[in-house]
Order: sequence, then C-alpha cells, then structure tokens
Amino acid sequence: MQAETNDLQYADVNNDIVRSIVETGPRYYVALGIAGGVALLCFFFPWFYQLYFGIGAAGLNHPGVWGTYLASFIFWIGLSHSGTLLSCVLHLTNSSWRKAMYRSAEAMTLFSLMVAATFVMVHVGRPWFIHWALPYANQMEMWPNFRSPLLFDVMAIATYLTGSSIFIYMGSIPDFAAVRDRTTGWRNTMYTLLSLGWRGTDREWHRLHWAYTFLAVLIIPLAVSVHSIVSWDFAMSLVPALHQTIFAPYFVVGAIYSGTAGIVTVMFVLRRYMNFEQYITKVHFDNLGKLLLLLSLIWTYINMVELFTAWYSDTSTEHEALSYKLFGYYAWLYWEMIAFCAVAPLLCISGRFRTSMVPMLILSIAINIGMYTERFLIVGTSLSRQYLPDSWGVYVPSLVEMSIILGSFALFTTLFLIFVKIFPSVSIYEVKETMDTPTVTSNAEPIAPPEGSPA
Repeated sequence: MQAETNDLQYADVNNDIVRSIVETGPRYYVALGIAGGVALLCFFFPWFYQLYFGIGAAGLNHPGVWGTYLASFIFWIGLSHSGTLLSCVLHLTNSSWRKAMYRSAEAMTLFSLMVAATFVMVHVGRPWFIHWALPYANQMEMWPNFRSPLLFDVMAIATYLTGSSIFIYMGSIPDFAAVRDRTTGWRNTMYTLLSLGWRGTDREWHRLHWAYTFLAVLIIPLAVSVHSIVSWDFAMSLVPALHQTIFAPYFVVGAIYSGTAGIVTVMFVLRRYMNFEQYITKVHFDNLGKLLLLLSLIWTYINMVELFTAWYSDTSTEHEALSYKLFGYYAWLYWEMIAFCAVAPLLCISGRFRTSMVPMLILSIAINIGMYTERFLIVGTSLSRQYLPDSWGVYVPSLVEMSIILGSFALFTTLFLIFVKIFPSVSIYEVKETMDTPTVTSNAEPIAPPEGSPA
C-alpha cells in the first residue's frame, strides 16, 4: 500500500502541524468544556463525596473488597502500554510508518498512567496518607514492606511514568524549536523555553538520536515489567482463579492489546478532527489492524490455557471458580468479552476492513470495552467465590463507582485535548525523514535542506 504523503512539501508539514496548535476553532473549546465538565461532575465530585462520607459510598463489601477501582487501575495501566512500547519497538526497527503516529501514542501512555495513579488514591480511601508508601525516615518509624507487590506497583509505575515523560519530551525538542520560529508573543516565549536552545546542528542531532535510542532500549523491558508486577498483585495470592503462573504474560499481552486498540481510536480522532488525513493514512490503520489480529489470537490462546489449567487442576475450588466465571452471575459479561476481544477482531483478516476508518474505530472501542470487562471479571468473579460458601457474595458497583469510571475517561480526554494545543501531535522532523529531498526541475543545483535537517 502506498503512502498518502507523497505530494507534501517540507513547508506543508510545518504549516499544517503548527496550524493545528495556534489556530483553535469553537469546536475545540466546546469539546474541552464538555470533557472538563464531565470530569468535574462525574469524577471529582463523586470522589469528594466518597471522601466525606467514607469508602462505604462505593459498592465495596465483603468479599468484594477491590471492585471497579482496582479494575480501572489495571485497565488504565494496560492502556498505557502500547503507546510508548510500540513507539520504542518501531523506532529500533526503523519502521517509517511509526513517525506520524508515535507522538500522540506516547501522549496516550502518559495520560493513562496519570489517570491510573489517581485510581490508587481513589481506592485507598484516605489519600492524604499516600506518602506512607514512600520510603523516608518518618516520626512513626514506619517503613513500607518492600516484599509487597503493592510497593512494586508504586516503584514500577513511578519509574515508567518518569521514563515515558522524558521520552516524549526529548523527542519533541526539535518540533518545539520549529514552532518557536513560527510563533510570536507568549507562545514564542513558552516554546523558546521548551526547545532548550535547539539550533539543529549536527552535534545536537547526533546526541538526540543516541539518547532517544538509549531510552527506547531502556523502556521496552520496563514496560513489560510494569504489567507483570501488576499481575503479581493477584497471582501471589492464594485465591482461586487468581493463583496462576500464566498471569504475567496474560496481563502483558492484554495490556498491549488494549493499548493498540486505544491507539486506533486516537488515530481516528486526530485524522478526522485535526485534519491530519495526509499524515495518518490507511497504512497506519492497516498495520495496526494486523497487530490487533495477532494480539487477539495470542490473547485468545492464553485465555484457553487459563481455562484448561483451572479444569486440569481437578480441585473443587478451581472448578467452582471456573463454573462461576462461565455460567454464574457475571457469565453474560464473560461471553461479551469473548465476543468483543476474540471473535470480532477476526474481521481484521480482511484488508478492506483494516483500511476502513469507521469500522476500525468501532472495533477498537469494542475491544477496550471487552478488555475492561476482563479486568472487572478478574476481580469480581475471584473474590466472590473463595474457599468457604458462607463467605460467598455478589459484588455490584455503586452509582459512585460508575460515575467515577465515566469521569476517568473524561479526565483522560481533557488532558489529551490540552496536550494537542501544546505539543505537536505529529512529529514534524520525523515525518520529513520519510519524504524525498525536494529538488527543482531547472538546471540549478538541488535545494539543500537547512543545517541539521533530518532529511
């Protein structure tokens, strides 16, 4: 499939991407106002209500003491994985189709991690004591338990958030300089500070490439370790249906799966509403569709292994947990998950489907609905069916929990809308790397690119 950017010139790239930052229409402000309002009404207000009246305002009860807050935490951590991870892998393999999409994918990683971190504070009930998780000399002589998977989460997520922030900022420095040279007033001042005096010399490009590649190599194992550690929160317990050795690869594959689907959704929005049709092309949707198909097959296989392991164990507790998952109170959610995450992605076998924008958007949303369902079922079906029947129960989320879940998506949208007006959503200099060096048809010498140009 041919790229759709062959008719672009260097000046067009600069003009289009800078215009997306400095020119803002009324639709943007309407979208930002709606997203911010929903985040305030559905996330922060119910959270403050829960802080005032106590954690009992949520639907958490015995034995369902984790609920949707932990499921949402896992979902947002998973959604964060494919952005930076896919960007790093494609950078190391020198894949040209990455260059127009990786910036917004990395932003999705950054904001997903931020939303996931807020769910930690929502779930603990008393966020003003969150500093107790930090290892510092305090007046109570209380230190965190470094052998606890919960502390692993704090350390791994903080490291991943730091690495992702540096990665996206470092790759944006040349673009900040490009915007700096085309803006005036307060924007020029802001981008002058953000660009760190970038001039595009050969030495600067060399150092940027070296540091960028070093971070890419560092972040790949870090991203895999983060969701493996999240899986240990469950797998290191003795609860039926959770005490599984398959959980680490299961969580990692599920994270990359949901994150890739999230990238498809973000690419559609940028292409449609930011007028990036010549940068985010059918090639991107075609390649992401192939990746979704591969990940869906791996995810389906791991699910089959998990079911087989529970059946082959030949223990009453595992059999009861398996039966409850397949035919119990939440059975309809389980089969919805299978339909959305295992069956529907098979449509990506068709190349025509992969290059159809709206069907790919619908599929990506359906996959993430199914992946959120998967995270909820991990919590809901395991704690509800432990060893003794007298401790069995049914967990049903409360209106406060449902509102906070909705508000978390609005919070993510608000952060992303702010991002697209500060950071270039498409990498200016890396898009130029995929283009032919401009020439003239006369006998004059070819037009030389500016000093330090990546072309």
